[in-house]
Parts: sequence; C-alpha cells; structure tokens
Amino acid sequence: MTATHSTRMLILGSGPAGLSAAIYAARAGMAPIVVQGIQPGGQLTTTTDVENYPGFRHVIQGPWLMEEMQAQAEHVGAQMMWDTIVEVDLSDRPFRLIGDGGTKYIADTLVIATGAQAKWLGLESETRLRGQGVSACATCDGFFFRGKKVAVIGGGNTAVEEALYLTNHSHDVTLIHRRDSLRAEKILQERLFKHRGIKVLWNKAVDEFVGGEGNQGLVGLKLKDTRTGETSTLDVEGGFVAIGHHPATELFAGHLELDEDHYIKVTPGTTHTSVPGVFACGDVMDKVYRQAITAAGTGCMAALDAERFLAEEDFEVEAQAAE
Repeated sequence: MTATHSTRMLILGSGPAGLSAAIYAARAGMAPIVVQGIQPGGQLTTTTDVENYPGFRHVIQGPWLMEEMQAQAEHVGAQMMWDTIVEVDLSDRPFRLIGDGGTKYIADTLVIATGAQAKWLGLESETRLRGQGVSACATCDGFFFRGKKVAVIGGGNTAVEEALYLTNHSHDVTLIHRRDSLRAEKILQERLFKHRGIKVLWNKAVDEFVGGEGNQGLVGLKLKDTRTGETSTLDVEGGFVAIGHHPATELFAGHLELDEDHYIKVTPGTTHTSVPGVFACGDVMDKVYRQAITAAGTGCMAALDAERFLAEEDFEVEAQAAE
C-alpha cells in the first residue's frame, strides 16, 4: 500500500533554495516536507571549495555546507523525503504530486526549488578534471585563477559575460567559439572586442581538456578547427564551459508559465508563479545570478510568500464564517 503525506508546504529540491525555504517554513510552524530529488543538496554537493558564501572566514566544502543546512532544517522541524516527483496535478488545491515509488503528496502550497544544471561538452576529460581547473561558473570559481591563463568556451551572452568577468582576475583570457560569429548581444560583443585582455579564437572546438601530472589539474586544451580539421593546443590553467543551463522544469511544462528558456516565470520581486499557491525559487527561476547565496535568499522569499498566501486565505475563510 502506497503512503500518502499531507502538508501545508511541500518543497521540491534540497539545494540552498529548498533548504532555506524549509528552515523559514519550519520556524513558522508549517511543518514542511522536502522532497530531496535526484541530487540531494543540489549542485553544491559537486562543488569542493566554496569561498564566497557569507559567514565563513576560511574556504569551506560544498557538501559540508549542504549537510549543515539540511541538519538545520531538520532541527527546526522540516521533514526530508528521499524521493523524486514524477507526476504533478496543479489544477486544483490542495495540489497532488506522486513520487517515483508511488508515494502521494498532498500540499496546500508548493515551493519549486529544482534548480538548473550547467550544460557540458560531454567529454570524458571534462568530467575527470571538474574542480581541477574545469568549471562552469566563472563568478563562483574565477577567484581561484588569479594571475593565471584561462579560457571560456561558448559564444552566447553567458560566455561573453564570463570572459569579461574573468578579466578581474586574469590578464590572459581567451574566448573559444566553434563558429565565426557570436550569438551574444551586440553591446556585450562590443565590450568584449574592445577589451585588451581578451583574445577570441574562432572556429575552434575543444577536443580534450589536458591534465598535468599527479594532482596538477588542467594544463591545456586540445583544439580542433571546425572548418579545416587542423588541431592545435592552448596552454591554460582554467577552462570555463559557458554553453548554457538546463532548468529542471520538464515536469511543470503545461502546468506553469515558463519563459523562452524554460525557466519558471515569477511575478517580479516575488516568487509567485502563474498558479496561485505555487512558488519558485533558486536557479529554476533565476537565469542571471545562479549563486548559492541568491538561491538561499529566494528560498527565504518563497517561504514568506507561501506563509502570507496561507494567512490571507485563512483570514478570508474566517471572515466568511463570521458573516
């Protein structure tokens, strides 16, 4: 017999956004349930050194930070479920969701914090050297490459923005694009081409991320010309893959309003989605900042928005009963 869980607030996702929402909701007495998803702890569980999360004077480890956040959420009353949602019904409240093992969840409010995953090139060497010179977030990891040669792979807004950002740390930045023109907005291209610290390699694709001996990490890139097939090498110590992100919103297509990039649309300045009682926070609705601290902030917002939503509803019910 399958289990059924009812809650005032169901939270999907257990990264900084979901766990922050859980902490605030639990402290408000809402007894939230957190469905942890495929990757409990979110992207920070695959991140080693974290140096930009407030409150820590020394470098901390991503998995440790998420363990502490989960422990805090559980300490104040949030319930963790090791499950993944495979079906949702948002047509009426309470909302009804089903986990991959058949467990049913009934929720007065729903907070979606399923995040987004960086797109990768799919190379074996890329996977092997992640965290050892290969990254998908310049604003997260650029600080570790001060004074070193770095390269950014991509041709859209994200790639150009990352290349420009990296000039704050490196005097030698190379943008590598597989075509002969960029997809980025014209104003970003103008800034890029005017910057003396950035070189552009056109019609080049990365064939391999080259690691050094022992624990040396990334030492270079093997490149292939997309027109001639000619191969070359580029010596770098940092390689940033900037070819976009996949927000985890497939489950909500047709249920919630999404933007052109499939991120959940929210009312500006809030976490309210197109369905009353459903809220979105973290990278699933934020394609601009994508930081742990901003995700945590919007998680707080989602819990407060949900609490106010329920309080207003309870007030209306009480007012109608008194008439």
